Amino acid sequence: MKIGIVGAGAIAFGMAAFLEQQGRAATLWSPSGERIKALAGGEPLVAAGAIEGTFKPAVAKSAEELVAGAEVILIALPAYGHKHVFDRIAPHITSAQTVIVSSHASFGALYLSRLLAARKIVVPIVAWGTTLVSGRQTGPARVQVNTVRQRIDLATVPASLGAKALATCQALFGDRFVDRQSQLAIALSNLNPSTHMGIALGNMTRMERAEAWGQAENVTPNVGRLLEELDRERLAIATSLGLEVRTIFQHLNLSFGAPMGSASEMHQAMHAAGKGGAGPTTADSRYVTEDVPFGLVPTAKLARLAGRSAPLHEAGIALFSAMYGRDFSAENDLLAALDIDSLSLTQLQKLCRDGYPSA
Repeated sequence: MKIGIVGAGAIAFGMAAFLEQQGRAATLWSPSGERIKALAGGEPLVAAGAIEGTFKPAVAKSAEELVAGAEVILIALPAYGHKHVFDRIAPHITSAQTVIVSSHASFGALYLSRLLAARKIVVPIVAWGTTLVSGRQTGPARVQVNTVRQRIDLATVPASLGAKALATCQALFGDRFVDRQSQLAIALSNLNPSTHMGIALGNMTRMERAEAWGQAENVTPNVGRLLEELDRERLAIATSLGLEVRTIFQHLNLSFGAPMGSASEMHQAMHAAGKGGAGPTTADSRYVTEDVPFGLVPTAKLARLAGRSAPLHEAGIALFSAMYGRDFSAENDLLAALDIDSLSLTQLQKLCRDGYPSA
């Protein structure tokens, strides 16, 4: 099975290393081409940490070339690039392919579904609640893989193709997936936005001053309590919609092997085990520029649709907008393209189940 990976950052590199290590043929494509120049020039991909080895993934020169040579297309870049790459790959996708969005945000699967419906094409569009790997790019062709997650929530649009999509994911990545059945559940499964909100608020001056600091190490008791309260808000929204999603404690245990405890205690255990990772060294971090508009904003919108209040998530949007002098609530191009505000909860639930009908 040939896999085309859209992206050229830490997650894309880590995914390519994982697949190549499993004997799969991975091809990378970067929309800008900048971060993939070293690989295109012949340098091998070197992975360290949870995945060790030197690999030679292929490099595609265009979206058309990537899609044409792949049975599965994997989206592995920040959410603020998703609409752009969906627009680039959609004209070339065929009904024989599967698309996986890792990790999914802001109902991007619905946007791709609408693009394909206009061409009368239906494929499994698989939304993952998180990434398979976590890590950092340490050089033009190097990646430090911090962890390979043992459990990943997913859902498929349309849901009728869920069994096929689950089988594809298991064949490629192993028996590590939980089918949550609904894209709404996946919209509330990604813990990064709320977790990164608490971490960034508690360590903003470190980020601005480009300090070297341990991320898990600095989830102190006060920051940990904020993460727990944010998690309670998220869980309450999911419960009001009849959805089951994992807790922050389950996430930290399953993703990083941290023993159960408070959020702060679990992060301290991760730090002690060498799994705590490094915190961002710039305020221009996806912890804010991606996770606020593409994570906190859609969560707050879902809360309003469900008739729930989400004061901490709403406060996070307002606080970061004030800090950065930007209106993060207006920076989500996926929600704007889908005109989410015009949809009722019933309409959104149907689209999440069936996708867009063919034109």
